[in-house]
Amino acid sequence: MVYLTRLEHFNAAHKLYNPHWSHEKNEAVFGECANENWHGHNFDLYITVKGEVNADTGFLIDAKKLKALILQYVIEPLDHKNLNLDVPFLKDMMCSTENLAVAVWQQLKPHLPGRFFALCQNF
Repeated sequence: MVYLTRLEHFNAAHKLYNPHWSHEKNEAVFGECANENWHGHNFDLYITVKGEVNADTGFLIDAKKLKALILQYVIEPLDHKNLNLDVPFLKDMMCSTENLAVAVWQQLKPHLPGRFFALCQNF
């Protein structure tokens, strides 16, 4: 089994805020992330795929193709956006890092070769 990881970066704003809670509770739980005027992050995104090396190519997956998929389906929709307002696949979702990780994988997974699908079924 071989693992291949790509590191990409993006910048985005978000707010963590539960509308069912008081302003005080949101601030207590989420701290600066509950800022009414949003706040930004510089995100490092690690995408890891695993599988067997293709005997004909020597690749698990062509790293250039993986990068292109990540840029098209993840980075372009997220970079310099407000995650709560501008990203359709995050609509009505608490934009925590954990939920973002799940949503990113759901965006990318359908575009990967079929052999990667079963390896990350929990997402």
